Amino acid sequence: MKNRFLVPLVLLGLCFAEALSSQKTYTLPAAEVQDLKGQTVSTSTFSNEGKPVVISFWATWCKPCIAELSAIHEEYESWVEETGVKLIAISIDDQRNVAKVAPFINGRGWNYEVYCDPNGNFKRALSVNTVPHTFLLDGNGNIVWQHNAYNPGDEEHLFEMIQHVAAGKKIESK
Repeated sequence: MKNRFLVPLVLLGLCFAEALSSQKTYTLPAAEVQDLKGQTVSTSTFSNEGKPVVISFWATWCKPCIAELSAIHEEYESWVEETGVKLIAISIDDQRNVAKVAPFINGRGWNYEVYCDPNGNFKRALSVNTVPHTFLLDGNGNIVWQHNAYNPGDEEHLFEMIQHVAAGKKIESK
């Protein structure tokens, strides 16, 4: 009689343990990018003292990317004040166009950290196929949300996600 209850209980415990171990946390992969002076930087050094980080892949030739980063720029200062978020913009412009990135950023007055990924190493590591592609990281560097493409107003949804993460809430995937 005891075995009849023990076997299902053990099987249930094994299934529960398997379910827990299969939940994955996606951390930011380490790859080498370049700062605007051409110096190599490892993405493993990206952090924000336990606060949210937004990684935005973009290109100088991408109109939706420019629209998204410009829309965020309008609100970025208040976002930082409220949540402590840091935005890191990763240009995917190739080696021929990488020299255009710094003047492009300066001309728009964007005050984000900007890096270039001319060889696509970081882009490939995150399986970014099209831009804009935006990732949200929690304070531990875990990727908790991502969005591909841009439509006016998407920045409002991004900010809602940032607020959730800054408050320590989990983002439910759909």
